[in-house]
Amino acid sequence: MTDGSHLRSESLPELERRTVLRGVGVAAGATLLGTDVAAATGDDDGDGPAYRLPPLPYDYDALEPHIDERTMTLHHDTHHQGYVDGANEALQTLAEMREADEFDGVRHVKRDLSFNLSGHILHTIFWENMSPDGGGTPSGALADRIETDFGSFAAMCKEFSASASNVEGSGWGTLLYDHRSDSLLVTQVENHDELVVQGGTPLLVLDVWEHAYYLQYENNRSEYVDAFWNVVDWANVEKRYESARDANLLDDD
Repeated sequence: MTDGSHLRSESLPELERRTVLRGVGVAAGATLLGTDVAAATGDDDGDGPAYRLPPLPYDYDALEPHIDERTMTLHHDTHHQGYVDGANEALQTLAEMREADEFDGVRHVKRDLSFNLSGHILHTIFWENMSPDGGGTPSGALADRIETDFGSFAAMCKEFSASASNVEGSGWGTLLYDHRSDSLLVTQVENHDELVVQGGTPLLVLDVWEHAYYLQYENNRSEYVDAFWNVVDWANVEKRYESARDANLLDDD
């Protein structure tokens, strides 16, 4: 396994070498798209951690045979919890830096916050994107938009599957709404926060870190990607699309 807890797998020089696009695309997912913010954030009175692990919206074994119970349990309870903990630890460290008026090492803390908070948000969307009653095809405005932007639903799925299967190392396949062009894009995210498209809101995300599939599918990532289509909750994706389309992130008149 290449991934563990809430730590990055790359070395610092490798991170500095990459061309990284970080931005509001991932963070917008929690605030715009019906993600269970009450379950994913801390108490309203400010006590306790800023972020917390949301419960799964179904039982751990509910997505079988496509994603098994053991994978879901470890993925949610251990890996997602690790990103929640990492985001909260980064916030605590930043608060201590502000209190001491000393910011040595702030660059690394900001990276930890970006990585872990993005992981937390993407996982929260991921759980809600799936359902034991999933599969099938989208309908309504989302189906029309997919037809317009990709030519067909099948063509979108083919591009999404290819993109997710070919993420370099660890990361995500994503279908996002681009606010600037009023269109849908299929993109890749490396780790949780690299190659992120600025001004894009994720609608459908697929985790292709090894912890998401290796216990069941071993090194056959493409088989896992194919199985994912059987559990996609298109009603949830449609709701996210409607919310994103109605939002005005860019304040264009």
